[in-house]
Amino acid sequence: MPFESLKVRLAMLLEEMVHQPEDMHELQETLRAELSELRATGLPLPLDLVELEQRLEDQLNLPKKGK
Repeated sequence: MPFESLKVRLAMLLEEMVHQPEDMHELQETLRAELSELRATGLPLPLDLVELEQRLEDQLNLPKKGK
């Protein structure tokens, strides 16, 4: 897959995250898939996206209050 295509898909994903924050779990899974694809091709991972992946993981896996 061309690197430019991947960059466009990641940019679209980030734009979606800004405009539809209620879908964070779905966006987290999409980000994981995109980064996995980069890992599989041996391309370098953008550090900011790796950090975003970790922050989403931390944020979305917090225990719910009152449970």
